[in-house]
Amino acid sequence: MNFFYPHYRFGSIVEISFEWLKEQGLSTLLLDVDSTLKYYSSPQILPEVADWIDQQSACGIRFCLLSNGRQHRIRKTADMLKLPYLAPAYKPLPFGCKKAMRQEHFEPLQTALIGDQVFADVLAANLAGIRSILVAPLRPEEEPFFARMKRPLERLVLSSYERNR
Repeated sequence: MNFFYPHYRFGSIVEISFEWLKEQGLSTLLLDVDSTLKYYSSPQILPEVADWIDQQSACGIRFCLLSNGRQHRIRKTADMLKLPYLAPAYKPLPFGCKKAMRQEHFEPLQTALIGDQVFADVLAANLAGIRSILVAPLRPEEEPFFARMKRPLERLVLSSYERNR
């Protein structure tokens, strides 16, 4: 398996239904924050994303935020959503995924990481031995230069992924 290939792809996190998660045997999710749950430059979670988290939680899905962002910034988001978090996670290294799963008592076979970056989120999940779900980034033009710089390389990897599916 190519460690840069996501297990699943969606246009947005809100496209992922509880029924689909259940069919995949997923009951716990690690969630990237920036450009996945909110615009990079905004402190606020998108309302439809907050509603999606509430709906999934009501169905029994458990979450933990997993971000490379600074702890004080991610803590604010976690407090808004009333979710546990781990930051900084140092993705693409798998250690943050493993630590979050240990802390929250998540079973690896029932856990996936949802994020918007191939070279951080997908790689971290795959190296940690859990499933990776790639979503399209929210307003990638607002991301810092180092994140925007990786996007053309990600497109190359994803075009290879699509050809090999």
